[in-house]
Amino acid sequence: MCGRYTLTQVGPRLVGERFDLGEAEIEPATLGRFNVCPTEDILVVTHKGPRAVRWGLVPSYSKKVGEGPLLINARAETVASKRVFSRLLDRPERRCLVIADGWYEWLRPEKKGEPRVPFHYRVDGGELFAFAGLCDVAKIDGGWVPSATILTTDANSICAPVHDRMPCVLAGPDEEAAWMQGGDLELLGPLPSERTSAAPANPAVNKAGVEGAELLVVNSA
Repeated sequence: MCGRYTLTQVGPRLVGERFDLGEAEIEPATLGRFNVCPTEDILVVTHKGPRAVRWGLVPSYSKKVGEGPLLINARAETVASKRVFSRLLDRPERRCLVIADGWYEWLRPEKKGEPRVPFHYRVDGGELFAFAGLCDVAKIDGGWVPSATILTTDANSICAPVHDRMPCVLAGPDEEAAWMQGGDLELLGPLPSERTSAAPANPAVNKAGVEGAELLVVNSA
């Protein structure tokens, strides 16, 4: 699964250049993040350009935010068979790119009661990339609530020692474009292991709401 990730880049221009966004405005609050958590606003690219949306899908038929399960992830293997996701999968305009430069997974402790050990994963040494995502918008209490979920797949050999799942990292700009145009689920396999790296992270990241570059330094106080 993917329950936390990073988008540490603070330069909107660099993000815009990587994802060919032209002069489109990027919400500054979605950048410079070292601990992106569910229900927070995240940066996605839709067919209408970049926007900040809630992480955790709120289906269009919802009457209230937060009712039902927190849909932060969708399994690539079953996304086409679960109605909450399949109705979006078949509409290219409901596909999105979730912009990131890393993600976290946690190793179960050897002894009961000890804290989980966080690891931070990067692609190509820390380059920007995109998770495959699905987005929706619901009208609740007279206002529009845009939201998104991140697709997951089997872990590659770098991720598997910590967790058996990993987010669907699209392999590059061509694959990102294909996903947005309605490309098939073959795009959602594990990223090659040789492009993935892992490093222990600061246990302070275990707590939601904590931020800062020190979260990537394991021996930080």
